[in-house]
Amino acid sequence: MYGMRLGVDIGGTFTDFAMADANRGWTAVHKRLTTPDEPSRAVIEGVRAICSENTIAIPDLAEIVHGTTLITNALIERRGARTGMLVTKGFRDTFDIGQEQRYDLYDLRIQFAPPLVERRCRAEVIERLDHEGNVLVELDEDDLRTSIVRLVEDEKIEALAICFLHSYANPQHESRAAEIARELYPNLFVSTSADVFPYAREYERWTTTCANAYSQPMVDAYLRKLEDGLAAIGFTGNLSIIASGGGLMSPSMARRYPVRLLESGPAAGVIMAARIAEELKIDGLIAFDLGGTTAKGALVRNGEPFKKYTFEAAHAYKHKTGSGLQLQIPVIDMAEIGSGGGSIAGVDELGLIRVGPRSASSSPGPACYGLGGEYATLTDANLTLGYLDAGFFLGGKMKLEPTLASEAIEGVIGQKLGMELLRAAWGIHDIANEDISRAFRMHATERGFDYRRSTMVATGGGGPIHAARIARKLKVPRVIYPAGAGVMSAFGMLLGAASFEVVRSHSQPLETLEPSKLGDLLADAADEVRKHLLTAGIAAEAIELDCRLDMRYRGQGYDIEVRLPMHLSLEEQLKVLPALFEEAYREVFHTTLEQPLEITGLKAEARAPKPGFMTLGGRADATPESALKGTRKAYFPLAGRIVDCPVYDRYLLRPGETVDGPCLVEERESTCLLDFGDRGTVDTYGNLVAEIGV
Repeated sequence: MYGMRLGVDIGGTFTDFAMADANRGWTAVHKRLTTPDEPSRAVIEGVRAICSENTIAIPDLAEIVHGTTLITNALIERRGARTGMLVTKGFRDTFDIGQEQRYDLYDLRIQFAPPLVERRCRAEVIERLDHEGNVLVELDEDDLRTSIVRLVEDEKIEALAICFLHSYANPQHESRAAEIARELYPNLFVSTSADVFPYAREYERWTTTCANAYSQPMVDAYLRKLEDGLAAIGFTGNLSIIASGGGLMSPSMARRYPVRLLESGPAAGVIMAARIAEELKIDGLIAFDLGGTTAKGALVRNGEPFKKYTFEAAHAYKHKTGSGLQLQIPVIDMAEIGSGGGSIAGVDELGLIRVGPRSASSSPGPACYGLGGEYATLTDANLTLGYLDAGFFLGGKMKLEPTLASEAIEGVIGQKLGMELLRAAWGIHDIANEDISRAFRMHATERGFDYRRSTMVATGGGGPIHAARIARKLKVPRVIYPAGAGVMSAFGMLLGAASFEVVRSHSQPLETLEPSKLGDLLADAADEVRKHLLTAGIAAEAIELDCRLDMRYRGQGYDIEVRLPMHLSLEEQLKVLPALFEEAYREVFHTTLEQPLEITGLKAEARAPKPGFMTLGGRADATPESALKGTRKAYFPLAGRIVDCPVYDRYLLRPGETVDGPCLVEERESTCLLDFGDRGTVDTYGNLVAEIGV
């Protein structure tokens, strides 16, 4: 059905490629350094290279699925378009007022992310709706035209965000304003808040709309360059972009809603972990990914990743929550920390080792890359500890320099703390493990998720090295190392399906909600999400609809998501809602209350069928003896010394075979580390499943 497909994930250090042919169960991978000056260049070069390496004709590719950090980086570095904003008269300074909250009461130096639209580029418009969408003041179109002309001609804006009060309840004023703007300036990029995210709370809705407009010209230019480059090398298939919520979008949809691409790359790794959980019937799972710049953790329950609809980007002060841009988009809920392979290690003012959040990126990269990097990084520490093979990095395509790694660690850590090289390297490794464990522990606890009874899936170039020790700290009993873990986000893109989701405000006591009203709400939202998939060429009969209500006890400020049983009639759905809410509430808070219920919003998602899950294991003709490559000296603190550690070839391990720690299991893009007491078994899918020792 799907044919030959290619997943491409642009990361901070490497760009990963995963190719699969579902018809014959065949896969191939490729990895190369990211080109930060022009990200599409690494994509074009990588597509050409992986096809050449596997004697695949580029025109034979049916689809390329692409994930990118382009939007995230643009918001952090403020490289978007000059953007204007139209607001309801009297609300020009909403961004400067913010939420009137200090995220740290005792730090007098706190900073807030500056608005994406400066004050001079915000224009007030005469119009007003009430909270139910009734028109209080008609839109003054002459005043509107004057404001648009001033913003374009005088302020030289390239994009326009239209953000009127209560437009989520009635979009007519915003829609008319967009029509006028496009009539005046057909090439102007226009975003309306009622289209981007029609939800109550104007501050977050308007910030999201401005971020969408701010990134539209850049995304349009990037996709045009990518499409032209792919066409030039002979690609004639379908190009899809993975969104932050894990679904696939067409390029036209990505151009319309670029803000939904903020976490597109990391989402794909979680999708892969969720499919592993689904196939292996795992109830609770932690998806752990450690790449070149960050470590990320997401929670999966019953095969479904946890999602959220409020997201903070571009933190302005010490990566603290509250210091970033408050956005509202569907996104997989992840804990993210600046502890990646390229994260720079140093000694702080208290004389303590710190790892990250600054990264050496791909240029110049860690010191051991030999590309001019002078800072010690987590990758340098892992090489010094013996966990990486200097001659087999990326399957031998990229040679590492152990001497440069040692010199960097001694210069930055060893000399400052009077510490021998091995202990300094171990300090970097263990501090990173502790930072990641603490972030995951807090993330899971806040969501009522018992990680001690869960399973961890380790992916990314560095995840398999650190997973067993992080699992020990968290008391997670089992770690799964998928085959191809180093490019798992790229593989995850091949498991994504086209989808589109809308979130709408609707506040009403549950007791007053009639079946007919619920039916109207569902039908309206369902029509919108289905329309997007039908436009993308998905057959109507193949589209699956998923609807949820945001509910809470009356007077509370925290919403609980309740999935509607779509197989029941509207009357039956209303009858079972209280019981479904109590079940969901108890899962988070372990208690329920005797209070009336109210609904606050509706979510509807249309999904295309998922691609089939593929085995990514080793060779069927491998023998147990042939998998052992030899030994390497590596440091294992549970032994208190350097150990002659067995090293296995991941591609030669057969299903059913076991390996005992301490050992290293190598593949081209990553290395799995098992510690003393750990035992790993290869399952039928090619996963190395490790039971973690006490």
